[in-house]
Amino acid sequence: MAPTVDRTSLGAFLRARREALQPEDVGLRRGPRRRTRGLRREEVAELCEMSADYFARLERGDGPQPSRQMAAALARGLRLTTDERDHLFLLCGHRAPDRQTRSEHVSPGLMRILDRLQDTPAQVMGPLGETLLQTPPAVALLGDQTHYSGEARSAPYRWFADPTARERYLPDDHGLNSRVNVALLRAAATRDGPRSSAALLVASLRRRSPEFASLWDRQEVGLRWSGTKRFVHPQVGRIDLFCQNLQDPDLSQSLLVFTATPGTDSHEKLALLNVLGTDSLAVG
Repeated sequence: MAPTVDRTSLGAFLRARREALQPEDVGLRRGPRRRTRGLRREEVAELCEMSADYFARLERGDGPQPSRQMAAALARGLRLTTDERDHLFLLCGHRAPDRQTRSEHVSPGLMRILDRLQDTPAQVMGPLGETLLQTPPAVALLGDQTHYSGEARSAPYRWFADPTARERYLPDDHGLNSRVNVALLRAAATRDGPRSSAALLVASLRRRSPEFASLWDRQEVGLRWSGTKRFVHPQVGRIDLFCQNLQDPDLSQSLLVFTATPGTDSHEKLALLNVLGTDSLAVG
């Protein structure tokens, strides 16, 4: 029998998790007159990308049943652990997430780091190159990569299936980038097995992309990204950045952080992207 929503327990759980979070935990400043224990409802609602009234009703126990998408947003906004997220789903009247859905839940540790990097290009990646979260400077640098669905959520898939995916990378690097993408998918398919999402992605790309099929037959393994990424941005031109990779092995996720050497042309261009933001730099 499918679980049913437990509004009373759900409200109590949401209130307890809200009161346990401090402003510093989510990258907010603690004002001198703050009297609320933990975060304010309005702050949590903004983190969860929902209205404050909706969150308040859930916390009071008289709100509508949250959808699976809304439950996932609550788990992310409240910085829940995987076990806490599963508990929240059950309280909302849904089965606990399956393995694939679990891999999309960003750990509180990575979230805390990302909260402190809001002025730096940084993003959390899933096991198949899915962009799960981006800071605003990362969106300005690379475009919004979180809105894709289906196979296109995977960056390696877009690299071979969507010509526009290569536009922000230096053409001289395209060949190596293609080989690394194939090697990473080979490692994922071998690790997860012949019926995994990685294996299905490989089969789809072998049918769709002659380049991918040719590189797949070369049987290359162990290739890694270069520590330096060379981008071609439509507004600021070429920009060379260092890419630091922080791994979370429990969730097969990674945090990518892009930085530039102070005093260089790329450092100045990166600062310009932070000032201009994403709206002025949107690509049609």
